[in-house]
Amino acid sequence: MPVVIGTSGWQYADWRGRFYPDALPTSRWLEHYAACFDTVEVNNAFYRLPERATFEKWAARTPPGFVVAVKASRYLTHVRRLREPEEPVARLMERAAGLGERLGPVLLQLPPNLPADLAKLERTLACFPSGVRVAVEPRHASWFSEDLADLLARFDAALCLADRRGPITPVWRTASFGYVRFHEGRASPPPSYGRRALERWAERLAETWPAEADVYAYFNNDPLACAPRDAARFAAAVAHTGRTASAVPRPREVRAG
Repeated sequence: MPVVIGTSGWQYADWRGRFYPDALPTSRWLEHYAACFDTVEVNNAFYRLPERATFEKWAARTPPGFVVAVKASRYLTHVRRLREPEEPVARLMERAAGLGERLGPVLLQLPPNLPADLAKLERTLACFPSGVRVAVEPRHASWFSEDLADLLARFDAALCLADRRGPITPVWRTASFGYVRFHEGRASPPPSYGRRALERWAERLAETWPAEADVYAYFNNDPLACAPRDAARFAAAVAHTGRTASAVPRPREVRAG
């Protein structure tokens, strides 16, 4: 299976003229994006959960085989802080079901000031329907314990591997699939990733997951179109490890910076 590579969203104004043609209307940006990439992470669902009809429209505008990962609403993770998760998870899944076969993993990004509470996380994970892939991105250091790894493995939930100017989470394989988020690199123009950083991440994935495992990788360093350019470069780094990468634009087709 390929390493499936995309970006955290597609609607960024400063991508016009860098990734999107100058004359292309914003109403056609998703189609352009989906012609270049095989996956996207819907990051703005965290701020406002779209209606089911919106997810249905996105499914209709993207080709068969396109994968949409969905970042869970902050109402679940930051307002409720995983308390009484049944209703928020049910609402999320009812709406995201509008994606049909295009629905990919669901990301739970936890607040940086939320310390470990395995009981609440277990209750939350138990709310998701069987077959839905869930990735968890903890951001408080107290989460990173063997108990967390065991809990995630029990639910076949992935620890989201996160990078911000270097890895900021353990590189653990807790599920049959992997999930990686690239927030900020050290290269120029900021927040780009450099060649060696991308090569090292490609090596980590090859060392951690077998070739048949799905691994999802999303670039969230969106300013100045760094994300689509770095995603394209990462695909080349993945190919050098012997793994197959999903479709990406050619790096020269993205004018970052």
